[in-house]
Amino acid sequence: MTSPDTEAEHVEATNLLYRDPALYDVVQSDSTSAGMCQTLIDLHRPDARTLVDFGCGTGRDLEILAKRFECIGVDLQPGMVDYAHQARPGLDIRTGDMRTARLGSRMDVVTCMGNSLAYVHDNEAISQVFATFAAHARPGALLVLCSPVAPITRTEPTTATVDTPTGPATVTIRHTWDLRTQINTMHRHWMLPSGDEARDEIRRRVLFPRELERYAEGVGFEVLDMLDGTGTGLTGPTAYTVARQTPR
Repeated sequence: MTSPDTEAEHVEATNLLYRDPALYDVVQSDSTSAGMCQTLIDLHRPDARTLVDFGCGTGRDLEILAKRFECIGVDLQPGMVDYAHQARPGLDIRTGDMRTARLGSRMDVVTCMGNSLAYVHDNEAISQVFATFAAHARPGALLVLCSPVAPITRTEPTTATVDTPTGPATVTIRHTWDLRTQINTMHRHWMLPSGDEARDEIRRRVLFPRELERYAEGVGFEVLDMLDGTGTGLTGPTAYTVARQTPR
């Protein structure tokens, strides 16, 4: 296993948004993850009062969740955590590796959203992450994940305009898929308002639904549902998984 600092530096180097947390906040401002998380908690654990979010980034979702829950956020990347402390000083956000983090407390809800789990590629490391989830879950606690469950396999590039703090940027995206490793790579080419260019190569591990069930069950969680937010079951490439910690 690589050291947390080395891993953080590697992840940051692959993604422009991680190198520029303010831009990350703007680009992700339309995220519905916090709302979906609250809906699942209302459905399966409406009495929940405490929550820990692994891979919380700039704390954008955590800020919404903290209006209702007593929250702690954990993220691997010091730059994201430093930005979160400046932008959202009222939140408890800590630097940590979700493969090894131990906060010394158990929560009613454990979350891992924003594709954070997909940055863990190795089977053993994924098992370590799920052990971390279990170590922070009270009996009956909910686990809420958002992660890729199927690859994006289209080969033709797509182009979109993205608003940034300094004006509109153009981003062109294409995907590649390696079935052997289950890695879906997103290649992004940015044309920034300044005229500068930037390139990303973001590698995400796809965990298929039955794999997610196996990892969750291995540490004492029972999967209650998987849904992609479309209202039509599980059809899209990204899904929310909700599970409950059961007595072992």
